[in-house]
Amino acid sequence: MKAWKATGAVSARALRAAAVGTLLVAAIAGCGGGKKAKIRAPSAAATIRLSSPAFRDGARLPRQFTCAGAGKSPPLAWSGVPGRAAELVLVLEDPDAPGGTFTHWTLFRIPPRTSSVRAGAVPAGARTGRNGFGKDRYGPPCPPSGDRAHRYVFTLYALSRRSTFPAGASSTEVKDAVSGTAIAQGYLTATYRR
Repeated sequence: MKAWKATGAVSARALRAAAVGTLLVAAIAGCGGGKKAKIRAPSAAATIRLSSPAFRDGARLPRQFTCAGAGKSPPLAWSGVPGRAAELVLVLEDPDAPGGTFTHWTLFRIPPRTSSVRAGAVPAGARTGRNGFGKDRYGPPCPPSGDRAHRYVFTLYALSRRSTFPAGASSTEVKDAVSGTAIAQGYLTATYRR
């Protein structure tokens, strides 16, 4: 009887230790220790040149465009949109987020003749989709304190036909639609850490 009780106590302790170990592994994987998701991009040609007057490609995102600053969207400019484009879609993603690729901003129904967007603005006629925070707006980058620098990838897509989703469409809906109708794309990457 004593042997059975001792074995039961050891088993309970072992189960608790295993449960704690499992939680620790999950927490570490969720904090950037796991495999990173890749940005899903259609096979459209990368002919659009996307830039910003506020930062160079690959440079640090200025503080004013993050959660540590004013949190407004940065100014962007582009060229090389095909003449047959019916609509432009802009997506901002963090492929280094703890839980996998995180969407910070989605703009769609951008008129194809538009060539820029001002800081903190949405182009006339465009609609904002829901970001990873569940909001229909720009969600400023705010990586966990102490994380290595995260990459923030702005992708502009030219679509062959106009989208039909409503304002507030999820980033998944937008990216799924883009994957089938994009005819050109362009990228701009910034980095940021707190």
